[in-house]
Amino acid sequence: MLEDRTLAGLPPTPWPAAYPKGYAVVDVETTGLARDDRIISAAVYRLDARGEVEDHWYTTVNPERDPGPVWIHGLTSEALEGAPLFAEIAEEFAARLADRVLVAHNAVFDWQMIAREYARAEREAPVRQRLCTIALAKELALPLPNHKLESLAAHFGVVQQRAHHALDDARVLAEAFRPSLRAAAAGGVRLPLLECRPLTEWSDRPVPRQQSGGYRAASWRASRKRPACPYPNPGRYEDGKPLKQGMRVAFSGDTSTDRELLEDRATEAGLHVSTSLSRLTSLLVTNDPESGTSKVVKARQHGTPVVDEAAFGQLLRDVEPAEGR
Repeated sequence: MLEDRTLAGLPPTPWPAAYPKGYAVVDVETTGLARDDRIISAAVYRLDARGEVEDHWYTTVNPERDPGPVWIHGLTSEALEGAPLFAEIAEEFAARLADRVLVAHNAVFDWQMIAREYARAEREAPVRQRLCTIALAKELALPLPNHKLESLAAHFGVVQQRAHHALDDARVLAEAFRPSLRAAAAGGVRLPLLECRPLTEWSDRPVPRQQSGGYRAASWRASRKRPACPYPNPGRYEDGKPLKQGMRVAFSGDTSTDRELLEDRATEAGLHVSTSLSRLTSLLVTNDPESGTSKVVKARQHGTPVVDEAAFGQLLRDVEPAEGR
């Protein structure tokens, strides 16, 4: 636990001027992990600049489909039948998020689910930056056995009461985030803030409402395996020249087009979509080249070319065939 400087008779820690003025600690429970899955409950704890709780809010959401892994989140179809649709809570949710940094544990997942729900509702979530508490724990080099929420909570002496209940998970995270934020301020640590981009192009696969029996425990996590690229890697992308089939392309950070759609288009064009970055990577696509993500850092180390989403979209229109075709 961090020492309370005030109780110890010491002046309070100087607060970095560059730190955000407020945070929205968020947790969402969902029907699954795929792009067509839906939010079934959401909670927000609003915190001030120093991490003190201002208020909290919670709602269930009717996903208009099978609720998915009930054995995890405990929300049955019957429990959700009278819940509001996401479109009906979108305005209140947005009011809780407005002008704040979204904080979540594995924040990219929560943000992507939220962004998709707002896209479906033909609205835009008022979120411009997010902070992942896993990334912050790594920046602080916290001695955790793993990066699960329960491990972060245990480190700071926070007691979980209802794991995988959105309101309790958000409370636990808010209580663990406050000392993490103070430790970062005391150590002059740069917060690992990432840009959030609303979705402007997205798609859902049709998902029928499940019949009796619901989800099987082994089937709720969607499989995402692409066929191997049939073309050899011709090397790195060169500025001003077209992409060539077989080039290895990696993505980092948020995109306005659903990431899976971009990856599908790259694969259809004959490119090799890579989940990691190495010296063999031909091109990194990112809208936030200063983000400090592992892929961006490795791209700098290897000298990998970097383009943004708009430029990549233009390049996809004219990909050169592989040699010998």
